[in-house]
Amino acid sequence: MAPRIATSAADAVAGIRDGATVLIGGFGNAGQPMELIDALLDCGAAGLTIVNNNAGQADAGLALLIKERRVAKIVCSFPRQSDSWHFDAAYKAGEIELELVPQGNLAERIRAAGAGIGGFFTPTGYGTMLAEGKETRVIDGRGYVLEAPLHADFALVKALRADEKGNLVYRKTARNFGPVMAAAATHAIVQVSEIVPAGGIDPEAVVTPGIYVDTLVTITGENP
Repeated sequence: MAPRIATSAADAVAGIRDGATVLIGGFGNAGQPMELIDALLDCGAAGLTIVNNNAGQADAGLALLIKERRVAKIVCSFPRQSDSWHFDAAYKAGEIELELVPQGNLAERIRAAGAGIGGFFTPTGYGTMLAEGKETRVIDGRGYVLEAPLHADFALVKALRADEKGNLVYRKTARNFGPVMAAAATHAIVQVSEIVPAGGIDPEAVVTPGIYVDTLVTITGENP
C-alpha cells in the first residue's frame, strides 16, 4: 500500500497523541526533521517519550519540545552538551525522566524492534550502573547485558527523496538513525524535499523500502 501524502507538516503529525513514544531521527540538529518537530510542538501533544541521539540543542527542534515541557521522558545517549540548557533546566527541576543508553546500544535496540528481535546481549554497559536491574550473562568468559528492543508509536524521519510508493533515499547524517527508526515505529512519518513517480529512484539506491513508510510530506525550500 502506498503511503499517505500529507498536505503539510501539521497534517502529517496530527495523529500523534498525548503519551506517545516518538523516535526522532538525526544526529543532534544535523539531519533532524525540524519541520515535523515544529508541527508536533504546535499540535499540543504532551507527556511524550522521545527517543533521540541527544536531548536537544540550543533553541531549535527537540530542544523546544523539552523547553515547553512536552517531553515526560527522553531516551538518549548524549543528554548534556554545552547548548543543552533546556534539558538541563527540566532535569534539575525533576520535570523530565532520563534513560541513558550508549549510542551503539541505542541504535541496536531500535534496529531490534524493527527486526522483530526479542532482545540481545551486549558487552557495553556490563559492570556499570547502566546494567542495574538487567539480566547479565558471561559468554566465553566475557560479561554481557541483555538489552530490550525499543518500540515506538511514531517515528519522525527526514529523508532526501521519496517515490510515490514510499521508498526513501537519504542525505548524509539523516541516514544515521532514519532507516532503523522507520522500521521500528508503528507509524513512520517522513519529510522529504521531493516526491518522485514510482520508478524515479534506482532500486539499488533505496535505503528504506516503502513498506515501512506510512506518511510522507514534502517540505519545500529546506536545506536537504
